[in-house]
Amino acid sequence: MTELYEKSIRKLELPNVLELLAEQAVSDSAKERCRALLPLADLDDIRILQSQTSAACKLISLKGSPSFGAVRDVSTSLERADRGGSLNPSELLQIASVLRAARGVQDYATGENTASVLDPYFRALTANKYLEEKIGNAIISEEEIADAASPELADIRRHIRQQSARIRESLQKIISSPAYAKILQEPIVTIRADRFVVPVKKEYKNEIQGLVHDVSSSGGTYFIEPIQAVNANNTIRELFADERKEIERILAELSADAAAYREPIDRNFGLLVELDKIFARAKLSFLMDAMEPEIRTDGRLELHRARHPLIDKTTCVPISVELGKDFDTLIITGPNTGGKTVTLKTIGLLTLMAECGLHIPADHGSYVSVFDSVLADIGDEQSIEQSLSTFSAHMRNIVQIVDVCTPESLVLFDELGAGTDPAEGAALAVALIESCRERGAKIAATTHYAELKIYAMRTAGVSNASCEFDVETLRPTYRLLIGIPGKSNAFAISERLGLPKAIIDKARGMVDQNDVDFEEVLSALEAQRQQMEKARLEAEALRVETEKQKEKSEAYYEQVRAEREKAAIAARKEAQNIIDEARRTADEVYAELKKLRKEMGDTFDATGSNQRQSELRRKLNEAEEKLAEQKKTAGRPKPSREIRVGDTVELLKFGTKASVIAINKDGSYELQAGIMKMTAKPDEVYLIEQTMQPSVRKYIEQSNRELRSVAAVPELDLRGMTADEALPVLDVFLDNAFLANLPSVRIIHGKGTGALRTAVRDHLRRCKSVKRFRPGVYGEGEDGVTVAELA
Repeated sequence: MTELYEKSIRKLELPNVLELLAEQAVSDSAKERCRALLPLADLDDIRILQSQTSAACKLISLKGSPSFGAVRDVSTSLERADRGGSLNPSELLQIASVLRAARGVQDYATGENTASVLDPYFRALTANKYLEEKIGNAIISEEEIADAASPELADIRRHIRQQSARIRESLQKIISSPAYAKILQEPIVTIRADRFVVPVKKEYKNEIQGLVHDVSSSGGTYFIEPIQAVNANNTIRELFADERKEIERILAELSADAAAYREPIDRNFGLLVELDKIFARAKLSFLMDAMEPEIRTDGRLELHRARHPLIDKTTCVPISVELGKDFDTLIITGPNTGGKTVTLKTIGLLTLMAECGLHIPADHGSYVSVFDSVLADIGDEQSIEQSLSTFSAHMRNIVQIVDVCTPESLVLFDELGAGTDPAEGAALAVALIESCRERGAKIAATTHYAELKIYAMRTAGVSNASCEFDVETLRPTYRLLIGIPGKSNAFAISERLGLPKAIIDKARGMVDQNDVDFEEVLSALEAQRQQMEKARLEAEALRVETEKQKEKSEAYYEQVRAEREKAAIAARKEAQNIIDEARRTADEVYAELKKLRKEMGDTFDATGSNQRQSELRRKLNEAEEKLAEQKKTAGRPKPSREIRVGDTVELLKFGTKASVIAINKDGSYELQAGIMKMTAKPDEVYLIEQTMQPSVRKYIEQSNRELRSVAAVPELDLRGMTADEALPVLDVFLDNAFLANLPSVRIIHGKGTGALRTAVRDHLRRCKSVKRFRPGVYGEGEDGVTVAELA
C-alpha cells in the first residue's frame, strides 16, 4: 500500500470507523487486529469477509454473541513452558481461560442445523476439558493454590494448621495470665516473619524471655517470640518450606501439561481472536443499522439512502448516489456547509468499509466495486512548516493522484481548482478531470465553478449533482440530487448571516450578466423541481392513504362476506335437514301405502297413488336443486356494472376464471379460459371487478415518475379508451400541465359516437384548474379535439 493511499484512508476517516469496530471487540488481541484492518483488493477475499459478517449477524439474532472476555495471548507463556520453564498461577489461569472460551464457543455453535461460512472456525476449535479443569481445580486465584492440588500439599497444610493451633494455645496461656497483663501492649497473638509473637511494651521488653522479630513504627511496641514457642515455630517454618516446594512441583507439572498441548492451545487462541473480530463486525453492523452490499468488479457504484457512519444516524440525512453506470464522473455543486464534502467522504468511506469486510449503512440494493485504491484530496492541506499555500498543498497531492490513478482507482476531489484565480482554476480543474478520465478512473469532485457545471452538461459520461438548498428557509437540506447542477447561494447565505443588504446588492451588480442569467435559470429549475417534488410526495401520500383505506374496506368486506357465507351455510344446512326429514317421512308414508294396497287388493287405486308419489318426489328434487343453486351464488355482491369485452369473469359451474372476448347478439358471452374457448349464458358467469384498468394504472404510475421532468407535454391522445379509462388519465395530465404552468392543452378524443367527447367536456367543466375550453377549429382537429385554457 502506497503512502498516498494510506493518506487518503486517513482523510476519509477509516481509522475512526475501525476504532468503533475495536470497541465492539472483547479481547485485547481482537481490538488490535480491528484497528489494523486494511482494505482488500481481491473480490473473493472481500466476499468471504462480507459473508462472514452476515453469518455472524444471523447467529447474534438467533442466540446472541459468544463470550470472548477471558481470551488472552498465551503464546509467550506456552513457549517458555515448552522450553521447560515453570509458569506462575496467573499464566496458567490465562491458559485455562483460553481453553474454557474455546469450549464455550464450541457449545455455542452446536445445535444449528443450517450451515454457515463460520462452521470451519467452530470445527477447528479443540476443547481440552481435562487440562482446563486440572488447572482450575489446582489454582484458586493468582495468589492461592488449592489444597486439592495434590494429596501431599493437603497433608502439609493439615500439619501446618495443627502446629499453628498448638502454638496459639501455648501463647494464649501467656497473654491471658495476670502476671503478663501489665507488660503486654495488647492481649493478642500475631505473626511476624512467619513466626507467632506477642506485642510487648518497650519498657517491659526484658521481662519476657524470647526473640525480638519486629518493632512498631513508633518504637513503643516490641514483637517478641517467647522462648517456649521457638521450637514450635521452627517446625512451622519447615512445613512452610515443604509447602513451597510442593507448590513449585505442582506448577511445574501443570506447565508441562500445558506445553504438551501448546499447538492446539495456540490454534484455539488464534481462532477465538478471529471469531471475536468477525462478531465485532456483526455488532457494528447492528449498531449502524447496516447491510451487506453487493461486491462487483465492473467499476460501478450505487448507494441507496447511504449515511456517513460517523454522523449520528438520527440526524444524518441519507443520500442516494451512483457512479460508473451512465457516467464515470460526478460533479457535485451547491452551497457551503451543504453536504458536498460529506457526500464525497461517504462515497469513499463506504467503499473502503466494504473492502474491509464491514457492512455499510445504506438500504438494500446498494453495491460497490472493488478498487485497487481510493485516492482522495479532501480538506485543508496548508502547511506553514513546508511553506505551502492551500492551493500548492492541494496541487502537490493532486499531482501524485493523477500520476498513479488507474482504471481500478476511485478518485475524489474536494473543491478542485480552488485557492487560485477562478478562470485558471476552473480550466485547470477540467483538464485534471479529463486526464483522470483518460486513465479510466472513476471520479467524484466538488466545486463552485459554473464552468464545471457547463462542462458536465456538455460532456458525455459526466453528470452534474447538487446538494439541495431550500430557497424558502435559506438553509441546506443536505439531500443529493443527481443530474441537477446546484447554486452556491453565497448571497442568500451571507444575507441570512447578517451581511448588510447594501453590500449584497453591490456585489450582485458586479457579477457578469451571463453568470446571473445562468444562476437564475438554475434557481428557476430548482424552484420548479421542488414544487413538483412536493406535489409528487403529496400524491404519494394520498396513494398510500388510499391503499390503506382500500385494505380496510377489503378486510371489512371479507368479514361481512364471511359472516354472510356462514349464515347462508347454516340456512342451507337447516333447509337440507328439513328436506331430508320430509323425504324420510314421505318414504315412511309410501311404505305404509304399499302395505295397505297389498291388504286391500284390487279395490285400491294404484294409478292415482303412484302419480301422487311421483309428484311429491319431483317437488323434493326441485327444492334440492334450488338449494344447490343458492350454494353457488351465496355471499356474492351484485356487480356494479355490466360485463364488457376484456373483463375477467368466473365460471360458476367450474369455479375457474376466463376472459370475455366477445358478446353475442343473444346476450351470451364468448370466453377464453387458457387455450379453451367456450360460450356461456349471463347466469353462468360472475364479473370479477377491478378498481382500475392496468393500462390506466400504468399511465398514472409513469406520470408520477415523470413529475421530476422540467417540461410537461401539452397534448393528450385519449382515442381508443373508454370514458372510465380516459378520465383518470385526463386528471393526471391536467395536474402535470398545471404544475408546469402551461397556458393551454390540447385533448384528442376523436369524433366517433361522441360519448368520449361528452365525458371529457363534462369533466373539464368540473375541473378547477381549467379556465375555459372550446372545440378545435379547422387545422386543430375540429370536433375531434378539445382545447382547454388553464387557470
